[in-house]
Amino acid sequence: MIELEGVPELIDPVMICAFEGWNDAGDAASTAVGHLDREWKGEVFASLDAEDYYDFQVNRPTVALEGGVRKITWPTTRLSVVRADTGEKSRDLVLVRGIEPSMRWRSFCNEILGYAHELGVEMVVILGALLGDTPHTRPVPVSGVTSDPDLARSLDLEETRYEGPTGIVGVLQEACAHAGVPAVSLWAAVPHYVSQPPNPKATLALLNRLEDLITVRIPLGELTEDSRAWQLGVDQLAAEDSEVAEYVQSLEEARDTAELPEASGEAIAREFERYLRRRDGQPGPAGGHATESGGLEGGSGGPSAPYLRDPSTGHGRPRKPSPKDEMAKDDAEDTGGAEDEAKDVDEAKQADSAKGADDAKGADDGQGTEDRGDDGDEGSGSDR
Repeated sequence: MIELEGVPELIDPVMICAFEGWNDAGDAASTAVGHLDREWKGEVFASLDAEDYYDFQVNRPTVALEGGVRKITWPTTRLSVVRADTGEKSRDLVLVRGIEPSMRWRSFCNEILGYAHELGVEMVVILGALLGDTPHTRPVPVSGVTSDPDLARSLDLEETRYEGPTGIVGVLQEACAHAGVPAVSLWAAVPHYVSQPPNPKATLALLNRLEDLITVRIPLGELTEDSRAWQLGVDQLAAEDSEVAEYVQSLEEARDTAELPEASGEAIAREFERYLRRRDGQPGPAGGHATESGGLEGGSGGPSAPYLRDPSTGHGRPRKPSPKDEMAKDDAEDTGGAEDEAKDVDEAKQADSAKGADDAKGADDGQGTEDRGDDGDEGSGSDR
């Protein structure tokens, strides 16, 4: 039996969960819940027993000195409640933030659902982030999925079709479905070539989508400026490495092509083949697609994380041309010169042909005049 003390009656409560670890690329999801907790000054009312769910050799406790006294903090999952009051509408949010458990996942989910039942939670929203083939220069894709067909229709969400290994996000969503609790998962795609946390741009994207889902305006604080600074910093680092810059450009082209109304699998394949040709026939980065695990199926997809690290500040600059770009430019100029030369030869041939035709015509006209002159002389002689 769960006993709640000091928790008032909640208004239209929604439970929002995020877990560090496998389902939290760039710490985007856990940072989003932490942002809600700070902005609305959440109050912790419950913590799950760490002994039941965590392997302390995997997630070790930390020790700190507080007033000269040593204090150990154990890894766990905590629940807090905040009131989202924007003046226009108020509702309460139950925030669940912790680390993906090491064991007893079903008991872990049942305990969280027990709190949801006692608090009268109307819907559970689980935030996650995965690694994907997405360029950092474009808006972060956020997909909303659910196992409830009715919820998918009413909230314009996708019904989950994923098959493969899953994390606590997938397990908790399935537990909600069995318990009859409406549940939605929001997934942000983080560029796999710059996966180091934090990723404020992905966090901002999750909060924007969450805002639409719960119909409450979320104060963003400094997240917008942090997101802009993060992108400028990645721009600068990418510009310093021609291979990374070229790869980012290929992702941009594929993304832009996919968003066209006439986009199709064949169009995307053509764009990828064009990218391979630009690399002089060398094998391009493996395609792959993002998985719920935060990884890529079918290959690495390009340069690994050490190419780019997440700076807090930086200034972008235009991409520097690589030696391959210069060679391609020279080849294009050579090809253009050859085409111009061939064109000049053709024009010269045409001029010669035209001149020959004129000469022939002139010769015929002269001969005709000469014949007419002879006839005239004969006529004059006869007159005389």
